[in-house]
Amino acid sequence: MVGTAAESLVGRTAIELASAVRERRVSPLEVVDAHLDRIAALEPRIHAFQALRPDGVREEARALASRADLAELPLAGVPVAIKDNLEMAGYPTRNGSLASSEEPAADDDELVRRLRRAGAVPLGKTTVPELCLWPFTESAAFGATRNPWSLEHTPGGSSGGDGAAVAAAMAPLALGADGGGSIRIPSSCCGLVGIKPGPGVVPTASGHSTWVDMSEFGPIGTTVADVALMLDVLASTATYRAVTPPSRPLRIAVSSASPALGVKLHPEVERAFQATAEVLRSAGHAVVPADPPYKPTDSMPFLQRAFVGGAEEAEGLRLDALERRTRGWVRTGRWLRRNRPPSAAAAEALRARYQGWFDQGGYDLLLTPTLATPPLRIGAYQGRSLWPTIIGLTRFMPYPPVQNLLGHPAVAVPAGRTADGLPVGVQLSAPRGTEALLLGAAMQLEQLQPWPRHAP
Repeated sequence: MVGTAAESLVGRTAIELASAVRERRVSPLEVVDAHLDRIAALEPRIHAFQALRPDGVREEARALASRADLAELPLAGVPVAIKDNLEMAGYPTRNGSLASSEEPAADDDELVRRLRRAGAVPLGKTTVPELCLWPFTESAAFGATRNPWSLEHTPGGSSGGDGAAVAAAMAPLALGADGGGSIRIPSSCCGLVGIKPGPGVVPTASGHSTWVDMSEFGPIGTTVADVALMLDVLASTATYRAVTPPSRPLRIAVSSASPALGVKLHPEVERAFQATAEVLRSAGHAVVPADPPYKPTDSMPFLQRAFVGGAEEAEGLRLDALERRTRGWVRTGRWLRRNRPPSAAAAEALRARYQGWFDQGGYDLLLTPTLATPPLRIGAYQGRSLWPTIIGLTRFMPYPPVQNLLGHPAVAVPAGRTADGLPVGVQLSAPRGTEALLLGAAMQLEQLQPWPRHAP
């Protein structure tokens, strides 16, 4: 397939592509070639991929076409981007660091195997910040990844290469990880849908720190239906692909109050957030202004776990080979692990307080902004040491970490764009076990305020 026919495969949803492949209206190789051409054209400017293997990808696509079960595969022929903290056979897992091994992985992680079994074709490994610690994707090892909506801005992080690849139509779907917002942040920065499921929905990747039970793997895509389908594949269920908009009015708590002190919400984020609340209200839901039971001390249990998680990510690596602020993070995490280990009791008390708030208010969902500001400029934290970076970033991303500590599922969806064309997102969250409800509400928002699927 050449010319406009091949180009028409780029920018299609995963569901559309898989349907065409299953019905043999198009071959997996044609789909892969179209996306590899897209990558070749845009990757020099965006830098979403840390590693690509075009010949191997084409070989996998050819083999997929001969599978006897092709007509049954939910992701038949769908190109997928893989975050570079997951093992994928034939690729080193660099985790954004020069200190990491260049030895190719011998086997796929179980999550990658599940994608392949479902018919997906992994394109390569996407860029991340060093040890996946930061909400922007810039590293001494691999440089800066740029937002397809504005090359002067970050796509977020740590799944920033994922977000950039999907927003630029290099891949319909990407597999990310979220220990403090790392799926939802790039989704918001890039105008995408991304879900962090609750604990136990998607298996923990082998060899990956759970950030003391805060980190989860999940999908990033352009539509709620695509994300729901990929979540089913990752979870080995057939639950989420059947989601539909809510069949009853929901009671939705709406709050732009910040969990962290000293945060000022950007006016254009506030406008998009309030507009989304009004859309939900006009759909018949009970939209109730209500602030969650935030306390200034709530950030401490999260930071303890995040620091210890970073130290775990650095196990076996040479400290002097890490970037300066990463060394500070790892040293802090090692000290905490020895002297002030994270308290399970403190986290449980926090969860009980939030559960009591949900129960007392009778809330089905909580709507908040995803981020306090639009995407950051590339290099905004260039050269800053650990604590100035963390304090500054708190003003950028105060909302997502709470759900990691609580174990609440959360989905980020587009909510509009700034006057300069930068994406803005909102976040829906709720207590554990509500992934289907969150996806259904996100699907309703998608129908009521459609968003552009890709950057121009």
